[in-house]
This record gives sequence, C-alpha cells and structure tokens, in this order.
Amino acid sequence: MSRRAPAATGPCAPPVPARTLTAVSADGARLHVEVHGPEDAPAVVLAHGWTCSTAFWAAQIRELAAGHRVIVYDQRGHGRSPANPVCTTDALADDLEAVLALTLAPGEKAVIAGHSMGGMTVMAAAGRPGFREHAAAVLLCSTGSSRLVAESRVVPLRAGRLRTWLTGRVLGSRAPLGPVTPVAKSVLKYATMGAGCAPDRVETCARIVHACPRAVRHAWSRVLATLDLDHGVRRLTVPTAVLCGASDRLTPPVHARALAAALPHCLGLTELTGVGHMTPIEAPETVTGRIRELVGTYVTGAAPVRIKEGA
Repeated sequence: MSRRAPAATGPCAPPVPARTLTAVSADGARLHVEVHGPEDAPAVVLAHGWTCSTAFWAAQIRELAAGHRVIVYDQRGHGRSPANPVCTTDALADDLEAVLALTLAPGEKAVIAGHSMGGMTVMAAAGRPGFREHAAAVLLCSTGSSRLVAESRVVPLRAGRLRTWLTGRVLGSRAPLGPVTPVAKSVLKYATMGAGCAPDRVETCARIVHACPRAVRHAWSRVLATLDLDHGVRRLTVPTAVLCGASDRLTPPVHARALAAALPHCLGLTELTGVGHMTPIEAPETVTGRIRELVGTYVTGAAPVRIKEGA
C-alpha cells in the first residue's frame, strides 16, 4: 500500500535513522523500528498515538539524538508497520515489549514516553516483566486511561448521551480523510490542536494523520471507545511525569488530572496553556525538555527533575 510522506522538508521532516530494525511481536506482528543517535548513549523510547507514526516525534528525535539513543517505532498498522487483525491493548503491550527486547540490552534502563495511544500502550504494559526490566521513568503526554469518548469535547455540545453518541460516530467513522486541503486542516486543527498553533505544524499533523489507512484508523477507534486501563495506571510504579494541553479536546485535561492523582509515583502534572492534543508537535521544546530531565535524573543521574504544576 502506498502512503503519502508525512513531511518532506523543514524542521518537522523525519530525520534519517542510524539503524532500521524489525521487531516481531508475540503474535507475529512485524513492527518498523528506528534507532537514532549514538549506540552508547542513554536510551529514550517513544511510542506515538492513534493515526500517527514515527514522523510524529521528528522534533524530539532531532533535539535528542546528539546525546541520546532515540528509539521510535510504528504502532501496528501505522506508518511502515503492516496492518494486523489483532487490535487490542494487550497487543500494544506485546508490541512495546518486543521493541524493548530488540533494542535494549538485558537490564538496560530507558525513559519511555507515550503520546495519546502511545501513553495507553505504556499503561497496558505497566505490569509486564519486559517493561519493568527496562523502564527507568515515563512521560505520559495527552492521554487517558478510560472514558475517552464520554469525556471528549470534539463535538461542541454539553456533556451527555447525545454528545457521547455523536463523538463515537465521529471518531469511529470509516470515511476516508482524503487529500490534505485547507478545509481538512481546519477540521483537524479544531479537533486536535490549539487555536494559535502555527500553520506549518498543522500541515505536519494533517499529513501524518491523513497517511493512516482508514481501516486501521477505524479498527483502533473501536479499541479506544471501550478503553479501560485504570488498572494499568495503578501498576505504573516507575517515576512518571504527566503533560497535557489545556485546550485539548480529544483527551481533555480531566484525564491528565485523574492520571496524576492515581499514579503511584507521579512526578507532577504540567498543563500547557493554549496547546491542544498534539503536544510533541505543538510544544516540542517542552516535551523534549521533560524527556531530558527524566533521562538526567533516572538514567544518567546527571540532573534533578524540575517538573512542576502548571505552565
């Protein structure tokens, strides 16, 4: 299947990896994996969200790869990872464990960051032996553990049964997204980004999201609609920072606040004013900075964490 390139030029263009690998998950699913940066550097593993790909982390890769080994992978069915009929949170956890086993030495620790469905991947894997072996600290960006459809504010109605029903229909639509037009960018920006987000960043997000096959988009929307990973939050015992956009309509800040309250070892919650759901692209400096702080404290021991409430 031919997929549009998510970004061709500019600061949001995907960097060229030092190595490209294929991880094989527990059910045989094959996952596209990229390794950026020096082999002997401290490790960072990045898991992207629904309808995205490794290209989503381009800004973080560019800034971190000089002094970190940055590992990114395409979730099953996304980017260059082939579609698979098995779409479950257990499969997401299996996939992350497979990537960690392939790219990290036995016992090697890494900071693991997940955005949206990537954060849900982390929660799903929290109790797994492979995750616990390798996770030094975690960053959860713009994510939630349950009630995603009921809490979403993508549909501009008062909370209730009608809004929940309409939101489920919108997010679970089988309709093709079509080309990246001005109208399409406006719709995506309203649903997933802050009102002041720069046009080039909206363009980047639109190209990434529109490149996701609609069958894959629909299959994972059904998983997200019934998501319940509250138990995974309680099992996430490693030091964990939480970050969200205050203007996020897809996973509003109520989710981040619930995570911060439930996590056994929460390092703090940062809410970014004027930022929507696509935090790694909308606020790349802040997201990258949080990752650096976590690496400095929990992997290399070189710097204290300075994560605090608000932003």
